[in-house]
Amino acid sequence: MTASRRTSPTREVEAVADRLHSAALHLLRRLRTEDDALGISPPRLSALSVVVFAGPLGIGALATAEGVAAPTMTRLVDGLEELYALLRDDMRLLVEYKFFEPAFYSTDLPDWGTALLVCRRLGPKAQVLVDTGHHTQGTNIEQLVAILLEEGALGGFHFNNRKYADDDLIVGSIAPFELFLILNEIADARRDPATAQTAERVALMIDQSHNVEGKIEAMIESVVNIQTAYAKALLVDRVLLREAREAGDVLGAHRVLKDAFETDVRPLLAHLRRQLGLEPDPIEAFRAAGHAERLADERGTTSAPSAYEAL
Repeated sequence: MTASRRTSPTREVEAVADRLHSAALHLLRRLRTEDDALGISPPRLSALSVVVFAGPLGIGALATAEGVAAPTMTRLVDGLEELYALLRDDMRLLVEYKFFEPAFYSTDLPDWGTALLVCRRLGPKAQVLVDTGHHTQGTNIEQLVAILLEEGALGGFHFNNRKYADDDLIVGSIAPFELFLILNEIADARRDPATAQTAERVALMIDQSHNVEGKIEAMIESVVNIQTAYAKALLVDRVLLREAREAGDVLGAHRVLKDAFETDVRPLLAHLRRQLGLEPDPIEAFRAAGHAERLADERGTTSAPSAYEAL
């Protein structure tokens, strides 16, 4: 064979590539027609093909196989599982929830039910943390507290109060009866053998931010308000309350709770503080001691103009 009639290797490779390219185009057109007939989007078909060949996969493994980022919730739970595995036997992991901020009505743990599901996924050392300001208006917080106690899943509180959003106001300053009802559930659970262990381990914390009142005084006032509400909860006549509930007497049950709530327990608390060697009025004691002024002198003070002043 002469050199002019001999086909070069390069031309043969190019010819094969052209035929493969043409066949691939025809195959893609055929597959596109089949995909449209199925009524399933290409991303879903891609995920299904991975599952068909690889077998059952978790969300995280599927996302890795597809080369995409795992959903935020999956990454969150995976991170919590890593933390949970490091807990000592005497440690707990409290999972808090909030339906807004910094996102607007789009958070990964928007409510107590979602937080409870995450805790169930993690294990018995994970429990729900209830921030009293992290709910929509009108939420029956004392009811969800009762449910979490029954489930052995209530781990603690961030106490504060709210008017509109997560205002972090002084505990009990807006809704003192709500605070009383919440602590009433704690007091009731401590008397029940089925819930006593959970109730005794509930961590009571304060999460507030004060821009008008003195910060230390506001914290002291919050502690006093919690003590006052819990003292009232201890006065609830449990026998009468149970009888009213069993009889379906809603108003009667409310009156039992109201009688305890309207009892003035301040003299009793002042007497108890004296017995413990404490001042009967914590706020007055703080002011008389001059702690705020001393701290201001030691640390100095500064003022920050508000955004409204700049308008």
